[in-house]
Amino acid sequence: MRILLLGAYGFIGLAIARRLQQAGHDIVGFGRDLDLGKLLAPDLAWTGTDLATLSDTAAWQPYLDGVDAVVNASGALQDGARDKLAASQERAISALIAACEVRGVRTFIQISAPGADPTAQTAFLRTKGEADAVLQRSTLNWTILKPGLVIGANAYGSTALLRMIAALPVVQLLAFGASRVQVVALDEVADAVHSCLAGEVPTRATFDLVAAEPHPLRDLVLKLRRWLGLPAPVAVCDLPKPIGRGLAQLADLASWFGWRSPLRSSALDILSQGIVGDPEPWRAATGRDLTDLGAILKRLPSTRQERIFARSQLVLPVLVLTLAFFWLLSGLIGLWQWREAVAVLPSSVSPELAASFVILGSLADITIGIGFLFRRWLVRAALGAVVVSLSYLIAGTVLTPWLWGDPLGPFVKILPATALAVAVTTIAGER
Repeated sequence: MRILLLGAYGFIGLAIARRLQQAGHDIVGFGRDLDLGKLLAPDLAWTGTDLATLSDTAAWQPYLDGVDAVVNASGALQDGARDKLAASQERAISALIAACEVRGVRTFIQISAPGADPTAQTAFLRTKGEADAVLQRSTLNWTILKPGLVIGANAYGSTALLRMIAALPVVQLLAFGASRVQVVALDEVADAVHSCLAGEVPTRATFDLVAAEPHPLRDLVLKLRRWLGLPAPVAVCDLPKPIGRGLAQLADLASWFGWRSPLRSSALDILSQGIVGDPEPWRAATGRDLTDLGAILKRLPSTRQERIFARSQLVLPVLVLTLAFFWLLSGLIGLWQWREAVAVLPSSVSPELAASFVILGSLADITIGIGFLFRRWLVRAALGAVVVSLSYLIAGTVLTPWLWGDPLGPFVKILPATALAVAVTTIAGER
């Protein structure tokens, strides 16, 4: 079959693409960032645009040429600078379903979530539920799969968040530690999609993909901590709800700068309700249970790489905010005390030229600091910081070499700031 796979470079979507390729299907990956798709899966055919722009049936027609089935593995957690849930998860998918009916594409598999419902309180579950309801009213041969907390060798979203939390040093902090969570292995989600396409599962049916045993979030995080090979915590503490909500609101604010933190309010709301489903319909349809948490972790690698990832995600926000503050403050102080800065330069440099150097340098610092705050500009800001820092060192060494011996070390301190910017570029990738 030729399959249009939405969200094909995502955490779940990429695993589905690989599984369906192994089964001999021809996959057309659909995504907003085609360069990223071609980088992660160069052997797929790629097409797509921002889902939020595809709100009518006609807009989908070019994407359905020669397509036999559609698998929707796209999704976003919450509204932000890069995501509009109502447009992308409800209106666009509803239009796609109608387009499939017009074009005669009969098979449609929707990756949804436990708790998705048109009346749900969170926008994520509500928009997923609205699309599910449209699909259920359609004439297509549809299947809705609702995976629980998906765990795989890779990490993104909630799984990345839990690994990050499990890497906290000394004391294990949690929010909603008593909430119940049911898990599913990433490869079993991909297998489930393959089974649906192969006709091994009844159509026009909804299935929760969850292991039978629910786990309190506290136990789940502690098991992940042991799996990572990290020391047991001295204590396990539940954060007071106001602190948890405060952190979520900061993450919500960051989303408008392009950061897709899994710690946002929607994630906390979903965790507070628990991530639970009914495994019985899938068991009845297939005759098999899904793998429990212990068995999933046993077959996943737990190496130094996993520990480094968990710890790097923990420190990345601190590094980014530190660099943003450093460069912004440096530029603002330069503008505020530009006369004092000009006085440091030798008399061989004309006052006008010296003032230009100071003011332009300060504006460059401020630009770099602002760049660190925006996700899409992060790497460019870090590279700019390296270039500007080295330029300062070279120019300063030529014009004011005596500052190398200054007891406050203005030149020496540039070196760790440059190294920090390089470090951020190495751990800044989202996927």
